Amino acid sequence: MSDHPPFAVAVDLAVFTIREGALSVLLVERGGAPYAGAWALPGGFVEPREDAEQAAWRELHEETGVELFAGHLEQLRTYSDPDRDPRMRVVSIAHVALAPDLPEPQAGTDAADARWWVVDDLLEGEDAPDLAFDHRQILLDARERVRAKLEYTTLACEFVAEPFTLPELRRVYAAVWGTAPDLGNFRRKVLGTDGFVVPTADQGAPGESGGRRAALYRRGPARSVFPPMARHTVRSEG
Repeated sequence: MSDHPPFAVAVDLAVFTIREGALSVLLVERGGAPYAGAWALPGGFVEPREDAEQAAWRELHEETGVELFAGHLEQLRTYSDPDRDPRMRVVSIAHVALAPDLPEPQAGTDAADARWWVVDDLLEGEDAPDLAFDHRQILLDARERVRAKLEYTTLACEFVAEPFTLPELRRVYAAVWGTAPDLGNFRRKVLGTDGFVVPTADQGAPGESGGRRAALYRRGPARSVFPPMARHTVRSEG
């Protein structure tokens, strides 16, 4: 018999999309103990014959009905506080995922409900619910990861459906950072970084005043932006 106490590896997912101009995250209402009735990030235990990424996609689908999507997925960090789960020692490998136009979730397995929440409402709203486990900290870390990567990568393009206009892309920065980047600097960075975006032969709808049609773009092959696109100071929550 082993002298080690029970131990498990889990995954948690901070799944982001932009809905009605706001950065939003997918949460589930827990249907069972511990934290029954509390809201939490989708996630669960890694099964013996799967890796962490496979477990992340499986748990997402089982708890919310959201299928594997073609957006961005990356590991955030490992959360290993000995007391983070009251059942036993559980180490969680947290992930960040994002894509445009993600569907409405449908609660499944042990989830009582599933819905999108505006991130700022969860982290800064006076009436925000307490999140289960250490999921508030995971969400804070995930939001900061995405905010930071918008400075020095082309990750913002993963939030918009193709083809897209530059105003649509700029609204991604406004939603994630909480403030839009300077218009002139934004255009210089996006159009001056080789492979940030690729123009299409099509044009978008005319503006509200009936002016010229906006140019349409697709994601380019570039992954980094140098020098980085500076963001205004965004208040950090702890």
